[in-house]
Amino acid sequence: MVRPIYLSDAEHRQVSEAVAAAEMLTSGEIVTVLADRSDGYADIALAWSALAAFTALAVMALLPEFYLGQFDRLTGNWNPEWSAGGIFGIAAAVGILKFLAAWLIQLWRPVKFALIPSPVKTGRVRARAVDLFKVGAERRTHGRTGVLIYLSMREHRAEIVADEAIATMVEPEVWGEAMAAMIAQVREGRIADGIVVAVAEVGKVLAEKFPRSENDVNEVPDRLIEL
Repeated sequence: MVRPIYLSDAEHRQVSEAVAAAEMLTSGEIVTVLADRSDGYADIALAWSALAAFTALAVMALLPEFYLGQFDRLTGNWNPEWSAGGIFGIAAAVGILKFLAAWLIQLWRPVKFALIPSPVKTGRVRARAVDLFKVGAERRTHGRTGVLIYLSMREHRAEIVADEAIATMVEPEVWGEAMAAMIAQVREGRIADGIVVAVAEVGKVLAEKFPRSENDVNEVPDRLIEL
């Protein structure tokens, strides 16, 4: 499946320039990542499909006469004599069909993501952000002053993850305003502007806590990473 491209080249440059400008006032390093989604959620789709199948089997067990009667009318069999094997065969067919139907419905992404519980989305976006931070920013700066700004479009969620030195001096709640400002812009369709706002807010915090030194060098690329 082709991954959507959310930002143009010009918007990528806009974000990169915002990062460079923010880092002019701080020894901290800002990494920006824009992702289509944070997980495939195949296990959630599987769980919903299994639930649909088991629910159908449970209802059939509670109302066997109704379902067998419907099957008789469809096949034109007026006086059936159901064997145990026949009943179990129909039950298996119903379960399989319900499972496949639920799975196929979830191939349409809006339905799939609407069925994912909110806490699951939040947890996996956070886990993905932490994983990317470990690869792209953690301990890659001299003073351990890297910050990752992560936006996941399908889940409509954002995360800010800070390196060890920053985490000990800045409360996690401080990043809440930056994320809120970013999401407000993204909701209006201004994705690049949202990331730029978040970069500016994070830059203010870093400039206060970790002002730029004379011999500071850029240790992490400023460009936006789009996954």
